[in-house]
Amino acid sequence: MSKGPEALVTRLAAESSIRKLIASYVHYLDEGNFAAVAELLQHAEFDIVGKVVSSKEGIRAFLDAGIRRHSDGTPRTWHTVTNILVDVDHSGHTARASSYYTVHQQLDGFPLQPIVTGKYLDRFELHEGEWRFVHRSLTAHSIGDISNHVMGENAA
Repeated sequence: MSKGPEALVTRLAAESSIRKLIASYVHYLDEGNFAAVAELLQHAEFDIVGKVVSSKEGIRAFLDAGIRRHSDGTPRTWHTVTNILVDVDHSGHTARASSYYTVHQQLDGFPLQPIVTGKYLDRFELHEGEWRFVHRSLTAHSIGDISNHVMGENAA
């Protein structure tokens, strides 16, 4: 990426688009919209604490089988993403990002509490003028009571 005002605007636009992708992921997840999550990550490898899935169908199946939805159709979670660092490479065609996440959950009989914290490590590419995920790695830092959040093989 060259220097000067135009390059700065291009880099800032890339960072803004990437931040929107990062935010869209957690909004869709908290809404229980696993189809939208799978659409968002369809070109990416998705590494969830060492379990790697890919393709729209594979990611959707993983989420459907592993994330518990409650009576309102959502996981009853609230993801907060902070400390987002975006690094667009010099070519302006690829980027990396890292961010921290905290997941809160509340249900009847399960008071509001953080259930997991960790880090997202992401890679992106510019494809036909649009930024997209090519890799998302989810690491866990601290894990609380996730029994109302994950199920199946994800609970192991």
